[in-house]
Parts: sequence; structure tokens; C-alpha cells
Amino acid sequence: MSEQKTEGQLLNEQLSYAAKNVWEKISAREKEEVFSFSERYKTFLNNAKTEREFTTVVKEVLQKKDFISVEKAAQSGKKLQPGDKVYQIVRNKTVFMSVIGRRPLLEGVNILGAHIDSPRIDLKPVPLYEDGGLALLKTHYYGGIKKYQWVAVPLAMHGVLVKKDGSLVEVCIGEAEEDPVFTITDLLPHLAAEQMQKKMSEGITGEGLNLLVGSIPYADEKVSQKIKLNILKILNDKYGIIEEDFISAEIEIVPAFKAKDVGFDRGLIGAYGQDDRVCAYPTFMAVLEE
Repeated sequence: MSEQKTEGQLLNEQLSYAAKNVWEKISAREKEEVFSFSERYKTFLNNAKTEREFTTVVKEVLQKKDFISVEKAAQSGKKLQPGDKVYQIVRNKTVFMSVIGRRPLLEGVNILGAHIDSPRIDLKPVPLYEDGGLALLKTHYYGGIKKYQWVAVPLAMHGVLVKKDGSLVEVCIGEAEEDPVFTITDLLPHLAAEQMQKKMSEGITGEGLNLLVGSIPYADEKVSQKIKLNILKILNDKYGIIEEDFISAEIEIVPAFKAKDVGFDRGLIGAYGQDDRVCAYPTFMAVLEE
């Protein structure tokens, strides 16, 4: 026989709120839907690590889902009707999309929003230099990063360069299985006694986040910076660019990891860029389903 609840216990149940783990509140079918959604989300995370990539992927999907650009709609003289779907791309970094409603604007709108940039490391305008038998790229961090998390891990290079003739060169190195990766060096433990005595914010500094990109010299004894030259030659052979092209470049350095499930139960996702794609992707999906 169960013990009768006291007046206080009943009152607590009536007035208080206790958050529950979402897994305790959903059905088996809903759980399958969550995992299915998460697989699509992980694929998206892998394919859209920068604002430009996010915008490109979204634009491709929107066009397949019969969204038309605002410019195209205006040029055709088409008057938008309830249910019409339009989008606008701004500087290849921002996407506006809309499903036209049935009631007047004065009665209100539903707005969803999320940012699609993420904390990362950017290259400086003239970044390549040689030091200590290595070729490195000077960088500057973007957003609120914990600098110690960016050293001694594989990094990838994403972005665009504009050549002298105005042509755009897209760069994505470090994501394919056969690609090289890059890294920011750190001290070995037995050489880091002084570093270990510093505060966390001082052990790895922003000025020290320079990217290691090469170590093999160009075979010419009369060249003063042979390792730097070898990197420039590789870049010129593969992309047709010269050092000056970095001035008009927008190159972002991001972790070279793929999105993965975390835990034996696969209940969490570990990936770069979930701030704020964890909001932007569901927002995008919600608009598509409207």
C-alpha cells in the first residue's frame, strides 16, 4: 500500500516545475525522428563550415524547393501571392527567405533568425613567412575562442581568393581524406615548464596562433627563403595564385574534424560550428516545411 502524500508534497507537485530529460518525454517513433534529423544535421555541419559555404548549400536547396530570388521575382513583374516562396542572398554570407502569408502584414509576421558565422581563425592580408625552418601563415582569431583549444590539432583551410584578373578561386584544403591538414604548434610537455606556470589566457596567445603550412625547401641555394618559395610554388601550380593575391583573400581556418556522435548511446553530437548552426539549421528546415 502506497504512502499517502502530505499536503506539502501535493502543493509542491501543483506549484513547482522540474525539468525533465527530453529522452524521457518522447516516444520510440519520435526518438527515431530525432536520430534521422541529426544525421542530416551532421551532414550539413560537414558541408557548411563557413558563412559562404552555409549560404551556398542553402541556396542550392532553396532552388530545388521552388524558392525564387527576389531579383528574379521583381524582373518578371510577378506580384507575390500567399504561399509564394522567395529568398535573398546578401554578399554570399547572409540568407533571407520568406513564405508569403495569407493575412495582411499589419496583423503580424513570424520571424526566425540565427547567425551563421562561427568562432574561427582568419588569415592576415599578407600572411606567409618563413621562420625556424618552417613556413607559416600569420592569423587573427575571430569571435570568442579559447586559444589553447586551437593548438596541436588538425586544421583545414576554407575560403576564397580574388586574382588580379578578377576571377574568384575557391579554397577548401584539409577536408578530403587525401588532403593535407595544417596545425598551430605547441611546446612539448618537457619543454613547457615556463609555459605551464602562466595563466591559461597567457599560455597560448593570439599572436602565437600562426599556422604551420610547410617545411620542405625549394631546391635552389641562391634563394634566401627556400621553404616559403616552395609553398608559393605549390599554391601557384595548384591554384594559379601569387603572394599578392592573399591581400584580397578571405581565408578561414577551422577544425578538420567531421561531425561525430558522442557517447555509447550516441545521444550527443560533437562538431565544429554548432554556435550557431544548432539554431540556423532547424530554422532553415522549419521554413522549408512551412
